[in-house]
Amino acid sequence: MLPRALSALALCLATAYAQAAAPLGDAGAMPSHAPVRAATTAAAAPAPVAMIAAADAAPAHPYAQAHSMAQMNPDVVRALIAADQETTLAAPMAGRITELHMSLGSSFAAGDTLLAFDCAESLARAKIARAELKGARENYQAKSRLRALKAAGDVEVNLASASVDKGVGQLELSQAQAEECAVKAPFDGRVARLHVKQYQGVNLGAPLADIISDGPLKLRINAPSRWLKTLKPGMAFQVTVDETGRSYPAKVSAIGARVDAAAQAVEIEGRFDGSFPELLAGMSGTVHFPEIQ
Repeated sequence: MLPRALSALALCLATAYAQAAAPLGDAGAMPSHAPVRAATTAAAAPAPVAMIAAADAAPAHPYAQAHSMAQMNPDVVRALIAADQETTLAAPMAGRITELHMSLGSSFAAGDTLLAFDCAESLARAKIARAELKGARENYQAKSRLRALKAAGDVEVNLASASVDKGVGQLELSQAQAEECAVKAPFDGRVARLHVKQYQGVNLGAPLADIISDGPLKLRINAPSRWLKTLKPGMAFQVTVDETGRSYPAKVSAIGARVDAAAQAVEIEGRFDGSFPELLAGMSGTVHFPEIQ
């Protein structure tokens, strides 16, 4: 209530000041355009008035305050926890999803079938290609026998052989398309985000799910480039994770090969020195290098 009262008082003072400064007419009254001038004067009020009005504004968001503190203190270095492997599975074909064997947060092993498409059309193509290959082979064998009897030339036999090769390629292509009907897990991991539902139709290349590996986590750090004279693989440091409020030991595992000239920073990777089940990919915190800071 007090900041609002101060803001109202400042506006009244600014209006009175504008009225006293405006020229008087014949009857000593305020001209017809005085309200406009008073409003303009209030908008261009001195700094103390603007400061009083700003006092009534809402407080800054905590994230914005933390970002401002990080800018004021460049020695604060942030770290992001990431999975060792992560990817977005894309639809290998256009079709309808008939089986869905994953959900948000579910675990899977490498080679498991995560989802399957309606594969009737692809299987039919494979069946047609298999029949065409069988016919091409029969034709080639017949032409070969006729050539032995001097009843067919080399050109006919060569064309029949080419038809067999073409049939083999078509069969392999149809079998490869049929295998794409089932999307298998490339590594052991968990589902971070699911983009589709069962019985949904998708286009080629549409995102299906975001998956992350279930192995050890890693740290991504943008360190000041001036640290390069001290940084080395295997150097120990501590990372304090915001979400848990705890500090964890870690070691430098890799140092980037290029410095960001604009930010004067170099990307480094770290590994936790131990297993901590409470940590998840996406958490973040601050790092402390005893040998540098």
